[in-house]
Amino acid sequence: MSKVTIKSPAEVAKAREAGKLVAELLAMIGEHVKPGVSTEELDARCHEYIVKVQKAKPANVGYYGYPKTICSSVNQVVCHGIPSEKQILRDGDIVNIDVAVIKNGWHGDSSRMYFVGAPSPEAKRLVDVCYDATRAGIRAVRPGATLGDVGHAIQTLTEAAGFSVVREYCGHGIGKVYHEEPEVLHYGRPGAGLKLRPGMVFTIEPMINAGKAGTRQLGDGWTVVTQDGSWSAQWEHMVAVTDHGFEVLTPWPDGLGDYPAIA
Repeated sequence: MSKVTIKSPAEVAKAREAGKLVAELLAMIGEHVKPGVSTEELDARCHEYIVKVQKAKPANVGYYGYPKTICSSVNQVVCHGIPSEKQILRDGDIVNIDVAVIKNGWHGDSSRMYFVGAPSPEAKRLVDVCYDATRAGIRAVRPGATLGDVGHAIQTLTEAAGFSVVREYCGHGIGKVYHEEPEVLHYGRPGAGLKLRPGMVFTIEPMINAGKAGTRQLGDGWTVVTQDGSWSAQWEHMVAVTDHGFEVLTPWPDGLGDYPAIA
């Protein structure tokens, strides 16, 4: 395994700046997620906002050949959905928008769920449980804890609700490099895995399926869907390990999911 980089306070501040931009972008796009809108339109709005308003760079464009600014994952799509003018959002859909920016050489990365119109009770429960699981994982972050503690917190809450945790995709270290060590699994055993130290920065981004955990990749080489056709949800934050707990580097300006650092 490659070495996990420890960020200095000044470097965490740069990651925080990039994270703030992503959070603002995801708040901005929310009002545009509605029935009749294409995922391509959402992508174009995000691209323009990053480049013209935030004076930043979309990190996803061209990353291993990925063609778009955002990943737009609708209903049974687990992750990496490619925006398309042919994909029109419908009332009752759920969609995850995942986006990353580069500002002054540092990456910000976050995603959140949106309801298109009025969700079904089942869809709302899936999204809410995934949100709570993400929150549980974040609250497990502190010096001396392990990545196994983080994964266990997410897995326990998810499975108690009757849902499943996707195993093939995970969170990751982030900074000047988009994806770096460590890998952050969303399942695990207490006390297992890497011990957390102040200055570590990584994402927590569980993908939770309403049915079984299995996934498959479509022929486009990117889009990942559930094997059983059940719906899937995901939330993502960037988190820094502090001297006493954690700091969320991507707190949403509208207050949703805003976790203060533990004193």
